[in-house]
Amino acid sequence: MNTIALRFADNFAPDMGTIAAHSELIEKYGYVWYGKLGSAVSQKVIDEIMNNNIPKILLIHSGKTGRYWAYIEKIQHEIPDKEKIPEYYRHNAGNFKTWFKVIRFENASSNVLSVCKVKSS
Repeated sequence: MNTIALRFADNFAPDMGTIAAHSELIEKYGYVWYGKLGSAVSQKVIDEIMNNNIPKILLIHSGKTGRYWAYIEKIQHEIPDKEKIPEYYRHNAGNFKTWFKVIRFENASSNVLSVCKVKSS
């Protein structure tokens, strides 16, 4: 399986945290958009992820032990429908270069990184 690992922090998230804020919209709409700051994910990497039987990305809680699999249906560079983005970062949507349409989150094992192979960073 080819995927990417992204770090996240709760610096600007509501008290419930990033994953819970995103999960609320999954419960309401069946999916949520998760934005990636920094450089955009290349089309080659997008294709590799989406060609997996079960496309997912790994989210790593920066400075904490939380690891989460985010199961995705789509990856795009265009800003999605803001109603499907958690409210706390809708106003900054233009700063995010890649968007992941997440249909569910699942806890990953705390040692998940020990069984991963890094191709680039």
